[in-house]
Formats: sequence, structure tokens, C-alpha cells
Amino acid sequence: MPARHVVATAGHVDHGKTTLIAALTGMQPDRWAEEHRRGLTIDLGFAWSTLSDETTVAFVDVPGHQRFLANTLAGLGPAPVVCFVVAADEGWQAQSDDHRDAIAALGITCGVLVITRTDRAPDRVEDVVAQARTELAGTGLAQAPAVAVCAPTGAGLDTLRHTLQQVLAPVPPPPPVDRVRLWLDRAFTLSGAGTVVTGTLTAGELRHGGELWLHGAAAARPVAVRALHSCGQPQRRLGPVSRVGVNLRGVDVVAVHRGDALLTAEAWPVTDVLDVRRTSGEPYRSVPQHLMVHVGTAAVPARLRPLDDDHARLTLARHLPLIVGDPMVLRHPGSPRLLGGARTLDVEPPPLRRRGAARSRAGALAQQPPDGDIAVEVIRRGAVAPDHLRRLGFPVDSSPPAGVRAAGHWWVADSDYRRWCRMLVEAVERHHRRDPVGAGLSRGAAVDLVGLPEPALLDALIAETGLTQRDGRLWTPGHDRDLGAADAGITAVETRLADAPFAAPEAHELAALHLGPRELAAAERAGRLLRLADTVVVLPSAPALAMRTVSRLRQPFTVSDARQALGTTRRVVLPLLTHLDGRGWTRRVDAAHREVVRSTSSAADGGSRA
Repeated sequence: MPARHVVATAGHVDHGKTTLIAALTGMQPDRWAEEHRRGLTIDLGFAWSTLSDETTVAFVDVPGHQRFLANTLAGLGPAPVVCFVVAADEGWQAQSDDHRDAIAALGITCGVLVITRTDRAPDRVEDVVAQARTELAGTGLAQAPAVAVCAPTGAGLDTLRHTLQQVLAPVPPPPPVDRVRLWLDRAFTLSGAGTVVTGTLTAGELRHGGELWLHGAAAARPVAVRALHSCGQPQRRLGPVSRVGVNLRGVDVVAVHRGDALLTAEAWPVTDVLDVRRTSGEPYRSVPQHLMVHVGTAAVPARLRPLDDDHARLTLARHLPLIVGDPMVLRHPGSPRLLGGARTLDVEPPPLRRRGAARSRAGALAQQPPDGDIAVEVIRRGAVAPDHLRRLGFPVDSSPPAGVRAAGHWWVADSDYRRWCRMLVEAVERHHRRDPVGAGLSRGAAVDLVGLPEPALLDALIAETGLTQRDGRLWTPGHDRDLGAADAGITAVETRLADAPFAAPEAHELAALHLGPRELAAAERAGRLLRLADTVVVLPSAPALAMRTVSRLRQPFTVSDARQALGTTRRVVLPLLTHLDGRGWTRRVDAAHREVVRSTSSAADGGSRA
């Protein structure tokens, strides 16, 4: 498939950006009658062309006038490449500064310096190139190739096309991601088609018939892709970086605005609080508290809380789909003056509630690399799923980084993991000392006592420590079989039942042996007794022995038949037969009779193992 690229223009008003694009593509990017009447680009314009190597280039023409700087930033925001235009007869001007600062803030490093209107000042071209390189120093365009053109006559256009081809050829494709984020810059209706939106696709793959979510200022809603177009041609699928037109089903055009985004459902974090790092412009302690944030095609009011000169917390007026590494431009709210650029460091930052928390957070952010530090993030959160880190924009590999380990479906810090294991064992042992014959420590109590950030981590800790788990309770190995002071009484009951399996001790006899409900429950957990009722206990083998006897009775049989055959009392035989019913070994025929379930008689023979 031929390569696709998106190139935005930049430069001072009336330096010939629109004329240049029209000459390169044969298309007029200005769309509004007002623009044609005034000869001034007001809003974003779009055109495209194909270079000699079959590379398709879509151009986004931005306004140069400072009154339309918000529109300019919406065009530059998603664009990875720029044609920076300076007129030979005027040289560098005021809005050239604004556009340079915007490009620096957005981190755009690829482009071409185009000197236009050379017919008006052919002898100034070299001086203007030198002046532009000086002004662009410190940006990624300082050493961009320069081309002099005269759009009305066509002079230099072939050279510009060739230069664009050379500049675009080595541009790497965006890293592959399986989620769509399309910042929208336009919405309109077409007769017979309905709502159409456009934008520069920088992440994910759009597919004809696909399902997406439209995230807007008011709400998010599901939409379907009815049709796709790019550069005037219908498409079945489109990947980045492309200019795309998407015909949507499920939304009216009045509900779509510039700055909205088409997203893969539940694949992007949506936030209104984020921590950022200054990449250009004024220190944060000297900028207004209230400002405008431009990211993608969105322009959102925000409140800035400085953490230090280079780091700040932004609280946006509405939620946006942002990830770690997203660039943005900060603008003065009451003027077109740019305050500088920022890069997102955290889209789920911790609250700043305690005294000194802001200073501590600034120190932590200062140590964080631009793409984020996964180990630091894991330590801060306690535990986090790698898929969630990936969703936030962290560069996650298949295995955890140094100092982090996988625990089930979670990543946790090694130091935290070891500490949690130690605390869990100590909590279980402490519970045993406090209540030797009681039930083990419950899972819920274990999570609370250890302070686990995710309850699901408990299973990994149990496996690591070798603790025993049964029925939602935890014991140290072998402790569930340790009856302590009750052992002598349990042994006496076992001896009696070994000689007469169905002669269950009476309640007063158990009390004399100091065996109450808790001691009997502990004996049952240890596998030494079976409780048929609160004070009716037999050996675990008793059900199988009973089955061998009742199987020989004439079927169906009565309670009295079973009582006589087993040589016991109704106090014992009734709960015993109920137990056999519960296992499915016997069943009631009517109110007075039961019968053995023949299909399970073999299980009864081995019932002591069931």
C-alpha cells in the first residue's frame, strides 16, 4: 500500500500558505465564502496530492492570523510534519513566533522550511532562510531543508515536491496500537449519508462497519462507521497517519464538535486531572492559574496548580482521552498569547491532600522519564495490571521491569510483595495464637490486615507462603489438624466410636470432655470427626458403614428399620439418614420410606473417601 502522510502548514498571516497548497495540489483549501471574499484563511483547510513515488500527502492548511490561533492549534495538534512558510519580501513576523512556539510545544520535529513570494524579493531569500533558522533554533525544524518557491508562477514547486518526498520517506510509521483515537476537526452532513466527521488519524485502525465511541463534551455514545474516505477515495480500512472522513451512524451532526474524539470503546483513559512537565515557555509559578489547554483538536479551560517551575497539576473543565506522553499547548485565557508547551506525565495522579504533598509530588515527577517509569508507577499504586499500564500509555513489555514481579494478573513491587507475604503469615499465626481451635483467618480479614491494594492478590501470596486455604479460611500448614487442649477429648470420642460407630456421645458426655461446638468444629476440619448435628458426632467413616448396612435392608426401608439395623437411636439415625440423602446415596420414597440409590452404591463402599 502506498505511504500516507499528513502535513500541516505554519507561518505568519498572508505569507502565502493557502496559495502554496493550492499550487501544490490543484485544490483550493479555503472552504468558506468569507475566506474567499476576504482573502484570509479563517478555519482549517484541506487538500491532498500524490508525489512521484506514489506517496499520498494530505495537507492541513491553518490560519495565520492571531485571532484564529485556536483553529491553528487544532490543525497542528495531530499533525506530525509541518511546512513552515516565511515570505521572502517580509521575512520573519509576529505570528511566525506564535507558530514556532506552537510547533515546539507540540514536539513536531519533521518538516520543510518554505520561502514563498520569491518573485517579490529574489535577492532576500538567503537572508530570510538564515533569519528563519535563527528563529527556529531550539526546535526540531532548525535544520529542516529550505526550499524557495513562487506559487503563482510554479517556480520551485517541483523542488518542493522532491524535498517533501525526501523528508517524508524516512519518517517512521506510528507504533502499532490496537485502539483508535481520532481527534475531530470538522463535522457536517451530506445528503443521503448523514453525519460525516473528519480528522487526522494518529492511532489505531478504522474499519468500515466498525463500532466506536464518540467522546464529546456532554457525553460519550456508541456510533457505527457507515463509510470511510481518505483524500477523496472510499476505503475499507485506514491506519495512521491519514486524513480521514468518517460517515457515522448513531449521532446527529449537532451533537458533534471540534475537539471531540472517536475512540475504541473502553480502550483509553478519560481524565480531567493530570500531571504535566513544562517542555517550553514560562515557568509554571509565573503563569496564570486559569488558562486554556490545547491538545489534539480540543481547546479546554483548565486550572493550573504549580508543583514547581517545571511541573504542574492541571484540572480540566471536561474529561479528555489522554495518555502519558501526550503533548499540549498552554495558552493565556484572555489573549492569543502562548504560555508554552507541556507533556503529560500522569493521567491518574495521586491526590494532594496532606501538607507537603505537592512538593513531594514535584520531586517524584522530576525523576520520571518522559514516557513514564513503570517501576515507580507500580510502587506508587501498590499493584497494577500491565494491561492498565499499557492503557495509560506506558511502554509495557511482556515481562515486568527490574524491581517488579508478576503476581497473578498483577504487577507488584518486589519489596511490597515480600512485605505482604511476611505480614500475611504473621497475621495468620497471630490469629492461631489468639484462637487455637477456632476457624482460620478469613480471606477478608487477611486482605484488611495486610492492606492489599487488590484482594485478588491474596491467592498469589497464599501460594508463595505455603499457607493452607479451605472454605475461605487460612491456616499455617498443619495447624488446621492441631487441636491443642481438645485433643485428649477428641481421642476419647474416637476410641468410643471405633468400637460402636453409631453410639454417638450425648451432649453431657461431650461437655464432660470439654468439647463444645468450637472444639467439635475444629475436629471436623481436622478430619477426625463428622458432625451430623450440633451435638451428634460420628467418625468420618460412619456414612459408608451405614450404607453397607442399609443396602442389605429390604427396600424401601423406614427410619425404624435403619435404627434397628445400625443399633442406634433416633437422635443419631435421623441426622445420619439426612446426611445420606444429602450425598445422594439414599432418597425419600414417601413420608415414611427411603431407598438406596443403586447407581451410587459403589460410592457408598468407598464413602469414607467422599
